Amino acid sequence: MVSIMSLLVFLMLAALVVGLSVKRIPEGQVYTLRRLGKPAGTLSAGTHLVVPLIERIAHKISITGYTLAVDERVAENAAGSGTLRGRVWWQVLDPERADAVIDRADDMIRRHLRDALEHAETAVAQDLRSRNQRIKQTLNGSLRERGVLVTRVELDIAA
Repeated sequence: MVSIMSLLVFLMLAALVVGLSVKRIPEGQVYTLRRLGKPAGTLSAGTHLVVPLIERIAHKISITGYTLAVDERVAENAAGSGTLRGRVWWQVLDPERADAVIDRADDMIRRHLRDALEHAETAVAQDLRSRNQRIKQTLNGSLRERGVLVTRVELDIAA
């Protein structure tokens, strides 16, 4: 009787290990994998096997895109300040490089956005579309090495 009970416990543990080993990654997502606390690579869409207790999923990264809503006060120019409103659309191009910053990506983009606004000309003659285009180029220049691409910027500074 003890051998049947121990066999049953062993089979249940084996089924649990197999269940924990199989990972199903949906389309449009990439999971970053850590092995013993160190980066081990990425898992793309599909079904994958991982080693339980040794490998774990660190981040679930959507590669379809994100939207960052912006609504904050900024210094527009020497004449005064304004409220920056709009959206920034961005996506992850390289999940391995973006893994380190994905948890704080929104804050990182906001910080780089403030820096880009300081460097962008705010002259009245400059139209909104060209200013947004320059801000997008500046953001991409500073974020690309982190595996992030800004795809669209729609910002307006209201007094």
